[in-house]
Amino acid sequence: MDAHFRMTIDQQHDQTSLLACLLPCIPYLSVEQWQQLLVSGCIKLQYEVVLSDCPVSIGQVIDYMVPDYEEDEVDTNWSLLWQNEHIAAVHKPANLPVSRTTRNVYNTLIQILRRESPWPDAHLLHRLDLETSGIILIAHDNEQAKYYQPKLSQLMLCKKYRAIVHGDPTWQTLKHSSYLNTKKDSAIRCQIHSVEQGQGKFSETHFTVLACANGFSLVECELLTGRKHQIRAHLSELGHPIVGDKIYANNGEFYLKRLDDGLTQADHDALLVEHHLLHAYEVQLNNMWQADGERLVIQDDHYSDIWLRFSEQVGL
Repeated sequence: MDAHFRMTIDQQHDQTSLLACLLPCIPYLSVEQWQQLLVSGCIKLQYEVVLSDCPVSIGQVIDYMVPDYEEDEVDTNWSLLWQNEHIAAVHKPANLPVSRTTRNVYNTLIQILRRESPWPDAHLLHRLDLETSGIILIAHDNEQAKYYQPKLSQLMLCKKYRAIVHGDPTWQTLKHSSYLNTKKDSAIRCQIHSVEQGQGKFSETHFTVLACANGFSLVECELLTGRKHQIRAHLSELGHPIVGDKIYANNGEFYLKRLDDGLTQADHDALLVEHHLLHAYEVQLNNMWQADGERLVIQDDHYSDIWLRFSEQVGL
């Protein structure tokens, strides 16, 4: 396929060259390949074809096309949940990266939104893990992103997830806290661990058990702080890792196998699911746009039957 991309020059790339901006966008394309795209008329600056390298300025728009582009297939079925004139809340499917990865550049949430939504300069206000589905907030353009990102904690008053975990918790509700950080001696560099006070960031999550059956539980998780992998790490600490979690369940065995040789069908059968079962279910926003406005509650019902579907799949 011919893949079309768009980017807006930010302050970091102001007064640099066109090719210097483009080189990091698709890391496996060489300088020579980018130069060939340039002389072939595949690159536009401010909607006009350019045939040679040139300086770029903040706010300018680069459109470029890569012929015969291929990458891994992902679920691209995003949907709009809520919007106003500044920001939007959209549903991100599981296994859709929010932004560029080593494997996916074209089919990421932000690139899809820039192609398919009314916001060609859409920007992420926060992130979700690759395998996590659910609500994510988007700024309509770069100016809105610069305004709302510093105010995200003021804007997002409450964020709740739902997860299916291994085991039957002995508690109905629990507020769990620890200090989280990476460890240099960990076999998985991105894995977050509980550490001594002062060696990591204080992290707190409120859990509520919604249902249990045959060794699995549906748990609602409210973030009281927002750290990387916080819910996944906390549930693993409590002895109830999320079903399908390749990093925090089974001692990371399946994550390491995927890095080395790839997962076998037996591995997928052992994991039970294609992605970990964590869903960003509800966001409560401060209605900053109305004087004395009520709290805005946005829910994503795409996985409202997550427990029912899983129960049918594993025969609970």
